[in-house]
Amino acid sequence: MASTWQKTQEFYNWILESGDARTDPWPLVYSPLPVTLIFTSYLFMVALGPSYMRQRQRLELRALLLTYNLAMVALSSYMFYEFLVTSVLANYSYLCQPVDYSRSELGMRMARVCWWFFFSKIIELLDTVFLILRKKQEQVTFLHVYHHGSMLFNWWSGVKYVPGGQAFFIGMLNSFVHIFMYGYYALAGLGPRMHRHLWWKRYLTILQLCQLVAIAAHSSYNLFTECPFPDGFNTAVFVYILSLLALFLHFYYWTYIRQKWEKLT
Repeated sequence: MASTWQKTQEFYNWILESGDARTDPWPLVYSPLPVTLIFTSYLFMVALGPSYMRQRQRLELRALLLTYNLAMVALSSYMFYEFLVTSVLANYSYLCQPVDYSRSELGMRMARVCWWFFFSKIIELLDTVFLILRKKQEQVTFLHVYHHGSMLFNWWSGVKYVPGGQAFFIGMLNSFVHIFMYGYYALAGLGPRMHRHLWWKRYLTILQLCQLVAIAAHSSYNLFTECPFPDGFNTAVFVYILSLLALFLHFYYWTYIRQKWEKLT
């Protein structure tokens, strides 16, 4: 027992001490405990929130949602700009890019936007909170919870160990997609009068699928080539993206193909 405990403690100390010295002092990065606490609280909210709201009136939150979604459009735009411009100025390769662990201006700029991207994933947990408060429990699907919850740990580890390099491509693409996604949410939150302007919802899902395919291709390429970026991270990204791709394809099929077919029969 003592030996097992000692090995566990050694492994935990390794997790703490083997990170990037530049990002370790930044909020929520050094230890996995804060993000684990956030994740646990999120799961409790998902499990208990609907019961709490069952005997209560649904909240409209129209002004709050508009402010939140527009703020997320602004944050996503900022992150996309930073990922794109920093990678161009640093002459990043889209095929093989190791992490710049230096304290150069561009190295630190890329690390900072990676942190902001990680922090945005914490903010995005509010998506679920708002759905529960508005009693839209049917939208809190396994895909929704899995995606929001898992991104916390994915990007905590990214900022902790590889803030930049190949990882920039994921952050850049995802930020770009989220500009349109939160723009859609902002319009949808204005009420039924906006529904006729939201004909492009299906194309937003297609854009998300294209993003996942691009990330899968990008991460898998370096599994078969020599590139000084950790294979473990590329493998983890590839497997994770495949899981998301399967879930998004299932969502697309049931939302846009199966339901349309059922209406015609």
